[in-house]
Amino acid sequence: MTKNIMIVGVGGQGSLLASKLLGSLLLTEGYDVKVSEVHGMSQRGGSVVTYVRYGEKVYSPIIDKGQADFIVSFEELEAARYVEYMKADGQIVVNTQQMDPMPVITGAATYPENLIEKMAATGVKVDAIDCLSLALEAGSPKAVNIVLMGRLSKYFDMPIEKWQKAIEACVPAKFLELNQKAFMLGREAE
Repeated sequence: MTKNIMIVGVGGQGSLLASKLLGSLLLTEGYDVKVSEVHGMSQRGGSVVTYVRYGEKVYSPIIDKGQADFIVSFEELEAARYVEYMKADGQIVVNTQQMDPMPVITGAATYPENLIEKMAATGVKVDAIDCLSLALEAGSPKAVNIVLMGRLSKYFDMPIEKWQKAIEACVPAKFLELNQKAFMLGREAE
């Protein structure tokens, strides 16, 4: 049975490291893993999506509408943008941070209100936490991606040690302690 995870966000937020960490973890667990390249405007500010698919045998890295088991989102609007990709029983893990897209910055549009409630109203499960505050508590606003991975780990039947080993494999040694703290803060947040 193939499982599908979409990592969505804005360029420059660390979705590449998040997908690398997931891929590393799942490979060590013996799964066939396909990670897509980043799609979208990967320079700062553009919408970005990465697909991570794993199972016994995975043939394509692409996830179609209605197929995602998980959406991990770096901010609310990006989660809402991809909600149609969710399976009926899917889980969204979303950072409550709001980053204004270009139409909002230029005044051509306003940031939509109550996105968490609107997504939940579609029937999907939404786990919304303030990842930026937790990343700052860990020591760096750049650790939002690892806070999100910590939160996602709650939905996987894998020991924390395996996630920690994946972090060790993907993060430079000088940032290891900070990232392990960010991971645990995300996992244990109320």
